[in-house]
Amino acid sequence: MSFPEIFLGIAATLLALPSGVFLLQVLSAWGAGRHDVVVGSRPRVAILIPAHNEEAVIGDCLGALGPQLTGEDRLLVVADNCSDGTAALAAGFGAEVLVRQDPLLRGKGYALDFGMRRLRLAPPDVVVIVDADCQVDAGAVDRIAREAAASGRPVQALYLMQSPRGAGLAMRLAEFAWRVRNWARPLGYARLGLPCQLMGTGMAFPWALADHMALASSNIVEDMKLGIDLALAGHPPLFCPDALVTSRFPLDRAAGESQRTRWEHGHLQMILGEFPRLLGRGLRRGDARVVAMALDLAVPPLALLSMAALAVAAAACLLPGGGLLGWAFLPLGMIGAAVGLAWLGWGRQVVSVMDLLSVPLYLARKVPLYGRFLTRRQRHWVKTGRD
Repeated sequence: MSFPEIFLGIAATLLALPSGVFLLQVLSAWGAGRHDVVVGSRPRVAILIPAHNEEAVIGDCLGALGPQLTGEDRLLVVADNCSDGTAALAAGFGAEVLVRQDPLLRGKGYALDFGMRRLRLAPPDVVVIVDADCQVDAGAVDRIAREAAASGRPVQALYLMQSPRGAGLAMRLAEFAWRVRNWARPLGYARLGLPCQLMGTGMAFPWALADHMALASSNIVEDMKLGIDLALAGHPPLFCPDALVTSRFPLDRAAGESQRTRWEHGHLQMILGEFPRLLGRGLRRGDARVVAMALDLAVPPLALLSMAALAVAAAACLLPGGGLLGWAFLPLGMIGAAVGLAWLGWGRQVVSVMDLLSVPLYLARKVPLYGRFLTRRQRHWVKTGRD
């Protein structure tokens, strides 16, 4: 066997693992029934909202949260390094407001840590973290708070990004990819009794866990890192698909590019830095939940996974003899099947069949983003601009 054949065989094998996990998750999601409702007393909840210059959006967030609170709950906003009216607007909605100014230690993680230190003075039963630009559907706080209290584990609500009216094809395809990553895949794992990744907002933590969480960092995907740390400590997150939290992609092209770069570069850094540790610990302990989280983490962004599978399949077509064609096309076939099933289940409202035919152009536009991961990798938290 020649060196090109050996190289392509190894590449196809490496791609087969995340492609197979992806297909398994989507297939399992198709069998998911309604999420069980947790009964029992309503825990005392503190909603913690980190906010940096969010006066344009935080009013809608607080307005949706207000009716979901009881008299024993707290609504705490950390106005972090703000230069606008975020703090005053939050106070006008009845929130408890902490003002934090630190030009050196910047980022969501530091704001959350600042808020947690205040909560330690009068601890709640459950802490719910919500981003200031999100809308929390009615009943969502109650559902994830009850489940966190009953299970003693972190609980992640269904978090979806939506395209604003008039959005172009690229943004709608990004919304579909988001639905696959944050809805279909964790739903499939939940059906199998397996945990999910944390998604950054709509997260509920029992106080016994929240009090010991390491939050103060500028990690650009601090949510994913936190979920991994909690899983290794024996508390893998649960997915609650009946609690919905939504936000919108920014229309501004530069802001959207910055947001996607942060998410995807951060995910790739987590794969390189955390996958070996997570998988190794899970195997040594014989903990299927940790191993499952590691395999889920190993599935790269859908665009990158698709591009890699296409490249391997195309390269195999150029080799004489065609002995590797079947194996080289296996990852691409699994990805295609998973994407098709995900579109039927969760994507038809967002993109049409004709839209899907434009996917190759969408993939080509993302090549520079992944190229920058090799040359100018984003390593620090950057605030997403608002429209």
